[in-house]
Amino acid sequence: MKRVILIKYGELTTKKGNRNFFIKMLYQNIKSKLKNFDVTIFKDRSRMYIEFHEDDLENIKKKLDCVFGIHTYHIAYIVDTNIEDIKNLLRELVIDLDFKTFKVETKRSDKSFPIHSQEMNRILGGVVLKNKEGISVDVHHPDLLVKVEVREKNSYIYFNAYHGAGGYPIATQPRALLMLSGGIDSPVSGYLAMKRGIPIDCVYFEAIPHTSLEARNKVIELSKKLAKYTNEVHLHIINFTKIQEEIYKNCHPSYCITIMRRMMYRIMERLLDKYHGLAIVNGESVGQVASQTLTSMRVINEVTNVPVLRPVACFDKLEIIDLAKKIDTYDISILPYEDCCTVFVPKHPVINPSLEQAKKEEDKFDFSLMIDEVVDSVDTIVVKEDEEEFSDLL
Repeated sequence: MKRVILIKYGELTTKKGNRNFFIKMLYQNIKSKLKNFDVTIFKDRSRMYIEFHEDDLENIKKKLDCVFGIHTYHIAYIVDTNIEDIKNLLRELVIDLDFKTFKVETKRSDKSFPIHSQEMNRILGGVVLKNKEGISVDVHHPDLLVKVEVREKNSYIYFNAYHGAGGYPIATQPRALLMLSGGIDSPVSGYLAMKRGIPIDCVYFEAIPHTSLEARNKVIELSKKLAKYTNEVHLHIINFTKIQEEIYKNCHPSYCITIMRRMMYRIMERLLDKYHGLAIVNGESVGQVASQTLTSMRVINEVTNVPVLRPVACFDKLEIIDLAKKIDTYDISILPYEDCCTVFVPKHPVINPSLEQAKKEEDKFDFSLMIDEVVDSVDTIVVKEDEEEFSDLL
């Protein structure tokens, strides 16, 4: 019995006139993900089909679980579109299945097929009842849901459903830059941005010797987790030491975090031009820390006109932690290595900063040349899911 992986698009079907673009991008992303497997992929406006070798199935499923744009996928049995062949295959399949209740759902995409969907449900339900003892039909909560799709040449029978990553395929939106720290929130934000079709590069601000090489390695490991959802992630490492030291040397302690974030946004805007991005993504959650009050966000945002996406802005911490565990970044994020956002935190940071005062604090030192230097001296590494060593930067 030949099987294929049958992929359902979900949200992509709402795109109407743009649907083909989204399906084409999903096709390319799946093809890239499965490049090391001997597969054949077919697509149409409602389904995608992957022919595979049985020995590869479990590893292919792991790859598909990380492809955005897949709503669900199924391991489906192929049969000729002929009522007797469909009945014979279903009879053969249910014999070895363990269930007490069942339901049959038929989707008749080939309208020339002479038997309507409801009649197919009754015919195939009768096949199941005749070949299994002690079972009954339950249309509300069946143990086994038998799905049959009738198409022009081939029909498909399947029982299982695997939930995909959902969202839109990567690269259906322009690129953005993620401010990736070593904390819990920013990797989750990167994941959620990619789920909306946004390819991301990561930007890590470090302040060696105040931050450690272990902190850098922690961010590399987080980047590898995000790379599972795309081909690769470019990690741009920013030497923020000199700017951060000048801030804490010249500015009032309560305003240091505000000024630091304003400097970061200035640098991020320059990096967007350098790396052809259209938006900044970060892990800010409203009210979580002093720099994430609405007043602080407004004052910090004042230095740039580019879009700033905050995917977890309205999530509470427990929701963010749940997502971090889901994408396997949580255990890395809680490793005890401080980044530049936490190593110099003052005892009493201002919660409701004044824009006028923030500008006065910035006037206490000349930062423009330092920003130029930082932008011109970025260290970039290409992070891939399966790569283990980055010793050249550690």
